Amino acid sequence: MSDNSSIRTPSQRIAWTATIVISTLVFIFLIAPILAIMPLSFSSGSYLTYPLPGLSLRWYDDFINSPRWMNSLKNSMIIGVASTLLSMVLGTLAALGLAQWKSRFKPLVLAFVLSPVVVPGVITAVGLYFFFAPIGLTGSYLGLILAHTALATPFVVITVGATLQSFDTNLARAAASLGASPLDAFRRVILPLILPGVASGALFAFATSFDEVVIVLFMAGPEQRTLPREMFSGIRENISPTITAAAVILTTVSVILLATLEGLRRRNERLKGSSA
Repeated sequence: MSDNSSIRTPSQRIAWTATIVISTLVFIFLIAPILAIMPLSFSSGSYLTYPLPGLSLRWYDDFINSPRWMNSLKNSMIIGVASTLLSMVLGTLAALGLAQWKSRFKPLVLAFVLSPVVVPGVITAVGLYFFFAPIGLTGSYLGLILAHTALATPFVVITVGATLQSFDTNLARAAASLGASPLDAFRRVILPLILPGVASGALFAFATSFDEVVIVLFMAGPEQRTLPREMFSGIRENISPTITAAAVILTTVSVILLATLEGLRRRNERLKGSSA
């Protein structure tokens, strides 16, 4: 097989080289703030300055041994996991219903379901606050979980809906014709096939909840301070290098989630290729 690079014209080679250079510069521009923060988390000094006076893990030790930071991390995990589970259920059901619904109002309903993704976060936070305040859900774990669920569910709808585009509905009909109840057909036939989309949506939902700060600023009480909320307060009140350690931990969690998502995507492609 011939090498495609050997049959490119000079203009194509120039365009290809320019694309690589521009893409690399854009990537460096996007990743530079993260690369600048990471070394500061290992600084032995008490201020965020370059050059580093020395290397130390003191700020990670301060993060791990601080009840304030550990409580905020615990709150983020509790709210993130709970809202992710709710989002998986609601988003999967919504995607299944929209996939089977044939109506001229379907685009309008879909736009309404996905509106939390496109509406500015401040507007969503204000709306949720005035909706939850009269019923006493502000300043509570339940209120934050429901608010984060509303924010994260659209991501599950998008990923599961994309998976359902290639789903063969005849498989569900075949299961029903063989005597399977709707619940058994969903559990044994539909769910295993759309599981990559559900898992991808769950990862997006967890990342959305774990990194969210605007809704927490409006709705959280003193006992529901999440990790991003604690970082925001720390930046305003006392800029400590411990914030950089928290930022590195958040970045690491995001990278792990993205790597897992990419693994699920490749697994889904392999399954499609083997079934073809």
